[in-house]
Amino acid sequence: MTATLVVKDLAAGHGDRSLFTGLDLVVAPGDVIGLVGANGAGKSTLLRLLAALEPPERGELRLSPPQASVGHLPQEPDRRPGETVREFLARRTGVDAAQRAMDSATQALVDGAPGADDAYADALDRWLALGGADLDERAEDTASTLGLTIGLDLPMTALSGGQAARAGLASLLLSRYDVFLLDEPTNDLDLDGLDRLESFVRGLRAGTVVVSHDREFLTRTVTKVLELDLAQQRITLYGGGYASYLEERETARRHAREEYDEYEDRKTALEGRARMQRGWMDKGVKNARRKAGDNDKHGRAFRSESSEKQAAKARQTQRMIERLETVEEPRKEWELRMEIAAAPRSGSVVAALRQAEVRRGDFRFGPVSLQIDWADRIAVTGANGSGKSTLLAAVLGRLPLDSGDAVLGSGVVVGEVDQARGLFHGPETLLDAFCAAVPETEPAEIRTLLAKFGLKAAHVLRPAATLSPGERTRAALALLQGRGVNLLVLDEPTNHLDLPAIEQLESALDSYSGTLLLVTHDRRMLEAVRTTRRFAVADGKVTES
Repeated sequence: MTATLVVKDLAAGHGDRSLFTGLDLVVAPGDVIGLVGANGAGKSTLLRLLAALEPPERGELRLSPPQASVGHLPQEPDRRPGETVREFLARRTGVDAAQRAMDSATQALVDGAPGADDAYADALDRWLALGGADLDERAEDTASTLGLTIGLDLPMTALSGGQAARAGLASLLLSRYDVFLLDEPTNDLDLDGLDRLESFVRGLRAGTVVVSHDREFLTRTVTKVLELDLAQQRITLYGGGYASYLEERETARRHAREEYDEYEDRKTALEGRARMQRGWMDKGVKNARRKAGDNDKHGRAFRSESSEKQAAKARQTQRMIERLETVEEPRKEWELRMEIAAAPRSGSVVAALRQAEVRRGDFRFGPVSLQIDWADRIAVTGANGSGKSTLLAAVLGRLPLDSGDAVLGSGVVVGEVDQARGLFHGPETLLDAFCAAVPETEPAEIRTLLAKFGLKAAHVLRPAATLSPGERTRAALALLQGRGVNLLVLDEPTNHLDLPAIEQLESALDSYSGTLLLVTHDRRMLEAVRTTRRFAVADGKVTES
């Protein structure tokens, strides 16, 4: 069915901190609304409110028709212990919940409960609408199409990162919701997965709200953009696609600055005139008092009249100041100012593999022979599961080889942002985890550094594992600035970063002078970052293009 989600005067916050107020939105069939804003602006919170998973502080949500289904597909789909791929797909598509509701309605029918007939009919309609009747058949076909060759009865926890990403995409492609709420659906997808996702979203008749850091994906899919501007405490809906939004936003910001500057110039000029008029008035009063004994009646009258005129002018100017329509100064957004600290250069040969082979079950990597030299800037591309992460682990000497050799050059200092952001995933506080990585740095300096990356007092004493994916990524980037590196290894660094932070990272990479290994599926980043070589990985083989 087609459905419309209407939002009126929505408000949300965390404790005393307001995220947004007065939010109005209509998600109509065929809409693809890109939800953008800095990390912490409330994008994921808004999706949860739209999904009725959390109550708003104020406002109203109305779904028409009321029985329509809303699918909330969060970032980092959780892999529950003991849950099979098949069960995962049933849960993410809503079929599992619909099946349980139908089972309950069936039992009520058997028990002869009042209204059981209608309840069963509603439950059956929902199960059918969500695709429950042929989910198993479609799941097998979709998994095969995506190259997910493992059995669907395998536990989700046994899947590799690439396989889990394909399972997450499969759950989306199999979904038949009436409204879709997608939180970072592009994370961990390879280029083929991104193409499939874009085709799916563009072909949806259902209304869709999507949060994504992938600029090319947004450009190709969204029809409107809803911006949550935390700095200005403003919500703006832009018609048109993502490219149009960027142009309109820049124009709006320029006009806002011009209006404020014009207001400030006018106000300053009037205040200066008022001061001058008051000065003339005071001078006239003093002169009048000094010459109060003057017998010249005409002179006294002239001085008194002149003083009163200046007072009247001063009052008139003050009224002009008060009548000025106040223009608030546009508040500057918090900006990540990122640098990558450089260590002294390494030797000429940074790393080398010689006939390196790794065998893991059915997967075989290699044999691979390659050499990475000082100041090489290498982009590594390939499908999920092709062996990119295996290549990085082999180059860094972290993966035992079944045959061949791996050599890391002299003087190499590695800085890494890995897919899992594993350094900041434990029970210790963020501050303790960071201190362990840079033991020579004082905790006060670390706090200052983390604050530059938007990680304030509320973050540093929390267990690292409780940080959001975006916060863990920013902590990993802060570490690159906190210690010098000369071999920078970035494995999908844009995952969970907001758009301004991605642009800052690209700028930092442009000025970085060491050796770079970059694994990314972000098409804009591949265009923006200067590289000198490109490795393509496919089925465990590495070729240079």
